[in-house]
Amino acid sequence: MNPVVLFDGVCNLCNGAVRFILARDPAARFRFASLQSEAARRLLGNDAPAETIVLWEAGKIWSKSTAVLRIARGLRFPWSLCYAFVAVPRPLRDLVYDWVARHRYAWFGKRESCMVPTPELRARFLE
Repeated sequence: MNPVVLFDGVCNLCNGAVRFILARDPAARFRFASLQSEAARRLLGNDAPAETIVLWEAGKIWSKSTAVLRIARGLRFPWSLCYAFVAVPRPLRDLVYDWVARHRYAWFGKRESCMVPTPELRARFLE
C-alpha cells in the first residue's frame, strides 16, 4: 500500500499542506485521509490524534516533524532536500512543530467540515 498522509481535515494549514503535496507528487505516491475519517481509525485505531500530521508508511507510523520530513523526502526536487533537517534532534524539531500546531487555527483558520477532493483527485483519498 502507498504511504498515507493523515491530516486534520478541518485545519486550513493542513489542507494547504495536502494541496502542496499533491502539486509536488507527480508520481502520485502519497494517499490521503483526514484524521476524522474511518480510514484513519482503520490505520491508527481509535487513538487517532487530531493535533498532528501522521504518515503511515509500510505499516510504520510517523508523526509531527518526522512525518513532515519523510513526506518532503518523497516529493520532487528541491523539496526532497528538506529531509536533511532530520539531522536536527527530534525534540527540537517537534518543539517548533508543536508551537505552529498550537497556533494553526488562530493563524490559518478552521473549516466547518473536511475538504472534499475534486473528482480527478478522489482516487488519492481513502474513505
